[in-house]
Amino acid sequence: MATRDPWLDNAKMGLIVLVVVGHLLALLPEDGPGGDLYDFVYLWHMPAFVFLSGYLSRGFGYSATRLWQLVTILLVPYVVFEGALAWFRINVGGERVDQLWTDPHFPMWYLLALVVWRLATPLFRSLPGGFLLAVGLCVAGGFLQGSWMWWMDAPRILGFLPFFVLGLKTTPESLEWLRGRFPALLGVVTFGVLALFALDLAQWTERAHLYYRPYELLEQPVAGAVLTRLLIVALGVAGAFAWLALVPRVGGWFTRMGAATMVVYLFHGFVVKELEFLGFVEWAHDRPWLGLAAAVAIGVGVSLALAAPPVRRVLERVVDPFDVAQRRVREAVQLTTVVHEQETAGAELVTSGR
Repeated sequence: MATRDPWLDNAKMGLIVLVVVGHLLALLPEDGPGGDLYDFVYLWHMPAFVFLSGYLSRGFGYSATRLWQLVTILLVPYVVFEGALAWFRINVGGERVDQLWTDPHFPMWYLLALVVWRLATPLFRSLPGGFLLAVGLCVAGGFLQGSWMWWMDAPRILGFLPFFVLGLKTTPESLEWLRGRFPALLGVVTFGVLALFALDLAQWTERAHLYYRPYELLEQPVAGAVLTRLLIVALGVAGAFAWLALVPRVGGWFTRMGAATMVVYLFHGFVVKELEFLGFVEWAHDRPWLGLAAAVAIGVGVSLALAAPPVRRVLERVVDPFDVAQRRVREAVQLTTVVHEQETAGAELVTSGR
């Protein structure tokens, strides 16, 4: 049985916590301290998350088992949770929902992106210059217009593609370079530089660049938007490697939660929307620092609560019901086999004792 790498689980769990915190920071005023922290986090945490998704998808192929997993692990949860979030918004928040399932909610676009990226994995994995092609598609995604700007969040899927392909192209041996004090020191310096970019974000770009929005939605000439997009990609790559250089490689209780990232990802959106319905946005508007502290504390608390083993075991039945059913079938078959073997052994013992 393959053992889990504590370094990867630490990296994944830390990033999923930042995903939840980031979605709560989005509820804070853009011109306050929460906005600055939001810009810093969004410069690199999703690039790092996508990079790890690519790295862990290196073995994907067009086998029946792998393709079926795309359906059960990604597409089915997308349909279920996209619909559940829509129901929650309509019946709890009194909101209106348009273009259900074709214009994903804020957490759900990533499930569709993983389907597209993994289907493209065999091509990019073996293609020389695949990363450069992905960067070209990222730049081209900014030219999408009309309904393509929103259909399945296509611009963002293309925008984050370079980080996924970079993960595909990265080998375990090359990641070993990130061990040691010098890479960690370099990571600290990199985060310092990214913090400076974040604090001055409004002076050199728009926040919409962090979501890889189409160029026609930006208040910037196309040539400048393309150059800015390339800079955003470079900063994202730097931040992803800085994060990996600083993540601890030892195991512990936090590490064991790294197996629950899908549970946290799919369920935290309901908490974010509920806080919005309860008036968190208005409350935090006049309390910038207290709102920031509350957003971070709630984000961390929700992430750890959803990833806690007792909670995870219950919620996994909803996240991946096919896997639960398959495990129960396997357990039933194993139990039947054991009982049959015991009965056979007992019969043989009786026969031999005659």
